[in-house]
Amino acid sequence: MPDLMDNIGTEREAYKNFLHDYSAYAGTAILDDLRASDYRRLDDQQHTYLDYTGAGLYGSSQVQQHAELLNQRILGNPHSAGLSSSAATSLVESTRQRVLDYFGVPGGEYTAVFTANATGALKHVGEAYPFGRSGRFLLTSDNHNSVNGIREFAVAKGASVDYVPVAVPDLRIDNDQLTTLLDHADPGHSNLFAFPAQSNFSGVKHQLQVIDHAHNKGWDVLLDAAAFVPTNRLDLRAARPDFVSISFYKMFGYPTGVGCLLVRTSMLAKLQRPWFAGGTVNFASVQGRLHILAPGEAGYEDGTLNFLSIPAVGIGLSHLENIGIDIIRTRVSCLTGWLLKKLLALQHGNGRHMVRIYGPATMKSRGGSLTMNFYDPDGHLLDYRRIEELASAQRISLRTGCFCNPGAGEAAEDLTADDMRAAAADPAGMTLPRFLQFMQHRGGKSAGAIRVSLGIVSDFRDAYRFFRFAADFRDQTKLTLGEVTFDVDSCRVIRDGS
Repeated sequence: MPDLMDNIGTEREAYKNFLHDYSAYAGTAILDDLRASDYRRLDDQQHTYLDYTGAGLYGSSQVQQHAELLNQRILGNPHSAGLSSSAATSLVESTRQRVLDYFGVPGGEYTAVFTANATGALKHVGEAYPFGRSGRFLLTSDNHNSVNGIREFAVAKGASVDYVPVAVPDLRIDNDQLTTLLDHADPGHSNLFAFPAQSNFSGVKHQLQVIDHAHNKGWDVLLDAAAFVPTNRLDLRAARPDFVSISFYKMFGYPTGVGCLLVRTSMLAKLQRPWFAGGTVNFASVQGRLHILAPGEAGYEDGTLNFLSIPAVGIGLSHLENIGIDIIRTRVSCLTGWLLKKLLALQHGNGRHMVRIYGPATMKSRGGSLTMNFYDPDGHLLDYRRIEELASAQRISLRTGCFCNPGAGEAAEDLTADDMRAAAADPAGMTLPRFLQFMQHRGGKSAGAIRVSLGIVSDFRDAYRFFRFAADFRDQTKLTLGEVTFDVDSCRVIRDGS
C-alpha cells in the first residue's frame, strides 16, 4: 500500500482540490477578510480553534463597540423609573426587540425572556410547565442534559416520561418510534415534546417538520436551538415551537451570561411559576402572604437582569447580520464535508480504518460538528484524553468527553441500560474516570469521544491542520503514543510513556 503521507500532498495542492470539489466556498471570502481583521488573534497565535459548538468566538469589534457604549452611558438598575434606570431599560427593551426581529417573530406572537444561559431558559419551562398525572413528557435520546433534567420536574408532578430512540449509525430520530409515542398523548392533559434542532453530539439536524406533527397529535413543543442557530437561520414564521432555548455566546462568542427563552405569548397563561423573586412581581406582601406575578417576560426575569451585558447581544446580532448567516452556513458545510470525507478515508498500513465517525457519513442534514474516536491498527480504541493532550500541544482546540449528551453517546457506543445500572451501583461512587475504566473492562466499550466543530471564521487551514494531525496517528498504538490514565480514587492524571 502506498505511504499515506504521499497521498495527502501539500496544503496548497489540497486547497486547490478542495475548491474544485466545493466551489461554493469561493463565495464566502468575506469571512477571510473578517478573520484577518476581527479575529486576528487566531493567526497571530497560530491557534486552530475547533470548538465552536462549545463556544463561539467573538470579534474584536464586538468588544470595542460594547466598551464604547458602556463608556458613553450612565446605566443603573432597570427596576426603577429614574434617569439611569430608564436608560438601561431602554437598551434592554430595544435588544429584546432585536432578538424577536432576528428570528422573524410575527408581531406579538412570541415573548423573549432573558435568562442567564440556555440552561436557565430550559429550567423555566421545566419548573413552570403544568405537568401532571395523565400528562406526558416525551424527549429524544439525543438531547443536552439541560433538557434531560426537565424529566425530574415531570416525574415529581406525576407525568409519564418516554424517550424516542435515535437509530444507528446515523443517530437520527427513529420516526416510527416517534409516531408511536406521539400517539400516546391524552389531549385533555398537558403533554410536552422536546428535541434539539441540531445535535451537539453528532451534528445531526433533526427535522423541524416534527413540530407541526407533534402539535397535531396534542403536544406542546420545546425546541433546543442552541447548537443550531450559530450557523443556521431559524425563522419562527415557518417553524413555530411553543418554546425555544437560545445561547448567545454560542452564536457570536460575546457576551457570556445571557441566554434567552422564546415562548409563544399564548403559552404564558398555561405556565405556573412555582415561586417569585425580585423584579417578577407587581405586588408582594409579607403580612398578607400573597403576590401578584408581573405579566409577560417580567414575571420570568428573576432578580436584576444582566443589563450591562444585554446590549452586547444586539451588537452580536448585527455582527451576524452584516456577514449573513447563509454565508456562514455555506462555509461551515464545505469545510465539514471535506474534513468528514478525508477522515473516513484514513487507513492504517494494514488497511484498517483509523477513525470512526459518530453520525451521518455525508453532509445530508448535518451541521458543522464531527464526533469521532481513533483506533489503532488492531482495532483498539486510542484514549481520547491522550488525543486531546497531543492536540493541545499543537495549539489545536477541540473538545472531548460526552458533551453533556449521554443519550446520543450511549446509542453511538451501544451502551445499555444494564451497563448504566451496573456503573451506578459502584459502592465507591461513580466519577468520569472510574466510569471510563468500568466501560473498558465491560467489553472494551468507549464512554467518550472527540469532537471538532467549525464556525464563523473557520478556514481551510483549520480543517487541513486537523486532518494532518489525525493522519499522524497512522500505525500508532497506545504504547507509541504514551497512555494517559487516571487514578480513579484521586482523579489525578498518570502519564505513561512520552
